[in-house]
Amino acid sequence: MYCLSPGYAAIRYLAGKSFAMSFMLLMELLGTYTLSPDATIPIDRGGIWPDWRAEGRSSNEENDQEESETAELEAAVIEQIHNKCDPALTPAQLKRFIKTATGNRAHPLRQAAKYVAKGSRSPAESLLYGMFYLPHAYGGFNCRALKGGIILNHRINFSPRASHVASGMPYAICDAYIPAASTDMEYNGIVHELENSRIHDDKRNNGMQAMGIRVLAINREQMRDIPALEAIAQSLFKYAHTRFRYQIQGYRPRQESLLNGLRAAIGLPPA
Repeated sequence: MYCLSPGYAAIRYLAGKSFAMSFMLLMELLGTYTLSPDATIPIDRGGIWPDWRAEGRSSNEENDQEESETAELEAAVIEQIHNKCDPALTPAQLKRFIKTATGNRAHPLRQAAKYVAKGSRSPAESLLYGMFYLPHAYGGFNCRALKGGIILNHRINFSPRASHVASGMPYAICDAYIPAASTDMEYNGIVHELENSRIHDDKRNNGMQAMGIRVLAINREQMRDIPALEAIAQSLFKYAHTRFRYQIQGYRPRQESLLNGLRAAIGLPPA
């Protein structure tokens, strides 16, 4: 009997897959989350998971409207649906396994492996990281060019004063910390819209501000809005006292392709 490690099996599977698919699966393997096994086949076939839109359609206009709103809500929720787990792959293992990915079919995989990072806690974090970190040539906003790049789930220990401002919180974990800009990007999914979460976020953000760190909250609507993401990237470069400038022509189609590719890789519909 022969068996493969999850990491090596994924490397073999990704040969021939797109850059975006390779990027998101590697981020998942290096991260502390996993999508449901039920998502594997629909995503592999280019479908939406779960496909709420295919369920219970009615010819009644009012019911159709209600179903449309429900489908939109469920599609938003999926951005946060995941199970916690230990990383299936370490950066050292990835570096070793990627050497076996040879040939033209594995070229997107080899390229994706250059840009992935460890520590992502959710599909939405991986998507956010990809859009802001990746170079312009791939459709990203190239925040990797800033000194220190982007650090996922970076811990900020509060000073005594900041802890008091944050109502006793001793520290905060940043979704995506940009050292050069002294800024924390937070993905605020649908869970953060609940009252208790908003109160917690307010306390946390006050503590961060007391530490001299800006907090940029990105909601689920903005994560589908490329001009909004672009404006956030421009702000990050401004905070880092660096000029934001595109290095390629035709950047918008690349951004749209990347965003939709990253979304498709976790079962989300196109933006």
